[in-house]
Amino acid sequence: MDPIAVIATKRDGGELSRTQIREIIAAYTAGDVAPEQMSSLLMAIVLNGMSRREIADWTTAMVDSGIRLDLSDLRTVDKHSTGGVGDKITLPLTPLVASYGLAVPQLSGRGLGHTGGTLDKLESIPGWRADLSVDEMWAQLREVGAVVCAATTDLAPADRKLYALRDVTGTVASIPLIAASIMSKKIAEGTGALVLDVKVGSGAFMRNRDDAEHLARAMVELGSDAGVDTRALLTDMSSPLGRTAGNAVEIAESVEVLAGAGPSDVVELTLALAREMLDAGGLGDVDPAENLRNGQAMDTWRAMIVAQGGDPDAPLPAPRHTHVVLAEATGRLAGLDALAVGEAAWLLGAGRSRPGESVSYAAGVTWHAGVGDEVRSGDPLFTLSFDDESRLDRAVSRLSDAAVVADSAPRPGSRLLGRATR
Repeated sequence: MDPIAVIATKRDGGELSRTQIREIIAAYTAGDVAPEQMSSLLMAIVLNGMSRREIADWTTAMVDSGIRLDLSDLRTVDKHSTGGVGDKITLPLTPLVASYGLAVPQLSGRGLGHTGGTLDKLESIPGWRADLSVDEMWAQLREVGAVVCAATTDLAPADRKLYALRDVTGTVASIPLIAASIMSKKIAEGTGALVLDVKVGSGAFMRNRDDAEHLARAMVELGSDAGVDTRALLTDMSSPLGRTAGNAVEIAESVEVLAGAGPSDVVELTLALAREMLDAGGLGDVDPAENLRNGQAMDTWRAMIVAQGGDPDAPLPAPRHTHVVLAEATGRLAGLDALAVGEAAWLLGAGRSRPGESVSYAAGVTWHAGVGDEVRSGDPLFTLSFDDESRLDRAVSRLSDAAVVADSAPRPGSRLLGRATR
């Protein structure tokens, strides 16, 4: 296998053969292709794209770089979000769906930049651990029905290595590479069905709807071709989800939803995805709102946290400092920039700039009005929570233009924008 010939093929706009893809993925995973060479190939893919056949072959090669879990003894359904600001939906959704008897294996990740990571949020719960062996994950799925944990190193190891390289070479923003990265892990995970939450807007990786639909269709095709019942919903991320962005603050908000309360947009999206997952699992005739009302979803949440060493009753980390930003005008909140809010939370310490950096579990941003709500001059608009005082000024500056207050504002519409099909 000649890596230079593979690079030249894609550089010149050609299609890579199945053999070329399989061999270069295997060689890079084994350390036989230099990072500089793979970086060149990734950039050529960013610039010239990939055909549907190439994306499928690339995905298969990454799946084949490791093991595939066999969860066929269980009725499994998973969910994946492409990420956004305040996106804590996995937290209430996983136990809610599992409370109906389905097994929900959520292999999740950590935050990077302005989008939060589910594992970082859960690690704010004292004692909770993300790293489980395959046997531990399997046992928890059988006993509790729900698990949220880190992917093991032998699941799609090529993707783990390639993602780290893409992150430092400016080659993340490629629909073929994003689709293959997400779906290689989900196919290797062995789930029987998968519901995708593809976000659109300023706080999402996909800023416009056309790109989001393209990504959603690519992932649905990859999953369906691999025998996974795959569906995708397009959801709005032009404003941040819920009322909090951070780690412990999002855990607290998620527990509110599980208790039958919480922000209306978080509840709406949780129930919409739950209905889709339950239908994919053969339970399309049940109403997931019932188990939020009767406490069964909360019971499953508590069992899930305890099974991974956490204490669901322990106090969450409290910040050393808080700072309140007051509204400067009276009117209605006409807009709230999701990207600005997410970056402010990141600047306060809730996120990381590089893989492996530590995060502050107590850091985050709370906004006291949603789009369409009335705002009065002098009332609290944002509360910033942080441990490191040196981080405050930049976060406040980032929020200076995040909120738009006008004389009037339309009530926000549904977070659900549509559905992607093959």
